[in-house]
Amino acid sequence: MTTTPLSSHPSICLLRLSALGDVTHVVPLVRTLRAARPQASIAWVIGKGERRLLDGLEGVEFLEYDKKSGFAGMRALRRGLRERRLPGGRFDVLLQMQVAARANLLSAFLPAQRRVGYDRSRSKDLHGLFINERIPDRPGIHVLDAIGSFCEPLGLRQTEVRWDLPVPDEAREWARAQWPQDGVPTLLISPCSSHTVRNWRNDRYAAVADHAAERGWRVVLCGGRSELERATADAILAAMRHPALDLVGKDTLKQLPALLERGQLLMTPDSGPMHIANAMGTKVLGLHAASNPARSGPYSDRRYCADRYDDAARKYLGKPAADIAWGTKIEHEGVMDLIAVEDGIAAFERYVADHPAV
Repeated sequence: MTTTPLSSHPSICLLRLSALGDVTHVVPLVRTLRAARPQASIAWVIGKGERRLLDGLEGVEFLEYDKKSGFAGMRALRRGLRERRLPGGRFDVLLQMQVAARANLLSAFLPAQRRVGYDRSRSKDLHGLFINERIPDRPGIHVLDAIGSFCEPLGLRQTEVRWDLPVPDEAREWARAQWPQDGVPTLLISPCSSHTVRNWRNDRYAAVADHAAERGWRVVLCGGRSELERATADAILAAMRHPALDLVGKDTLKQLPALLERGQLLMTPDSGPMHIANAMGTKVLGLHAASNPARSGPYSDRRYCADRYDDAARKYLGKPAADIAWGTKIEHEGVMDLIAVEDGIAAFERYVADHPAV
């Protein structure tokens, strides 16, 4: 990795379209760049939903790209950049933080002198053809730390991880109105990932929720407006012996961080809400078998994860997790069944033991 420091007034373009959790990981990098170069011009090419989540992030101009728009959208984005008349006709540096084929192709429409991408071990889909610099190759690190290292070829280091997600006052007002501030601890459950094979069984969510209710906790279900999320919530509620507050489909992406902030603990598979909750300071009971929590679990605190990733590696790949490539996803049908109800309850009880005042 070569290091070339930035000028005092650089123009920087970030490319990370999705997903919700991953764009959350980019926010600390934005904070690092802004702290080091307050006069920098930062543009971020981002997906539609992800932009809604982060809208209002100070010091960043969002350039929205709709994946459904294909080449037409890429050309429109390029035309818009021409009309902006960038100094020299291009950005000083592009940080290409997504290796999917679509993102690689989109990056070709973004003119930049320096094009920083992933190290060779993380590259795929011809990523190397679209970049001329690489981040350092550090195996065994969290996704957030890999993204944070994109500033290193620019002569910077991410020494502090700070989110401060932009949450409007009205979003927090909405969240405060959903249940009383009565001192009762709250277990939030966001049961669905965008990768359905990562989702746990409904009756197992219900069993852990009932255990929490019997310990005097409030249980709140949250999630989006898809048919799967609605059906999943209905099945969990039907399997529970105790009542729960159903907020599935009732919040917006701007209200979601405020909602997650109000809970003491969030139970969820590897998903966007996991990382948003972590960014808001809420502890996470992460459910991991299909993915490695050390790589993509809640960044700040993984003590309350139910981790069966090594068991999944042994069952489906025939070797321990230590012997498979870092970042391998074990998304086999039924892999989440390796996480028993007792694992979820044990993780919940670890949180209770660590927070006796809650």
